[in-house]
Amino acid sequence: MLALGLAPGAHGSNRTGRPFTGDGSGNFLYPVLHAAGFASQPLAASRDDGMRLDDLRITSVLRCAPPANKPLPAELQNCATFVDEEIALLPDLRVVVCLGKIAFDGYVAHLLRTKKIVRRGELVFAHGAEYSLDRQPHILAAYHPSLQNTNTGLLTRAMLQAVFERARALAAHPLSASREGRHRS
Repeated sequence: MLALGLAPGAHGSNRTGRPFTGDGSGNFLYPVLHAAGFASQPLAASRDDGMRLDDLRITSVLRCAPPANKPLPAELQNCATFVDEEIALLPDLRVVVCLGKIAFDGYVAHLLRTKKIVRRGELVFAHGAEYSLDRQPHILAAYHPSLQNTNTGLLTRAMLQAVFERARALAAHPLSASREGRHRS
């Protein structure tokens, strides 16, 4: 499974060397990942804290933190090849959880660039949205676990936990050519 975020946090992974570690987003995310069985412990302080991820890789659509967390199209384009290459290294990928609209749009752009889909179609971001595409990893969308979303109640632990529990269930099944594209939210 892949969790795809926006960018390394200026005070988080840029400092600690591991995505969503040492910042408010990670303090919210890792207890959820631990409860869903993807992380060995609920707290992430540094890359040397003993944390292990099981059946999960975390990356982002950008390689550096954009000003005000609002990347320019050129910044996303400049990092696109890194996203494509990293995803290509995951041949058994079954589920992609997109944390936020920018990550969701970045993953859809990846699918278009790599010709895994020919058009965006009905792939629209909404928290809890789920898409199953023929011979492609399931796509799950969630609000980003930023403090802006968690402190306002837009995203609760229960909401994010439900997404990762669904991801765990979907990852247990092999991809199939017989599935039809469908949306669930």
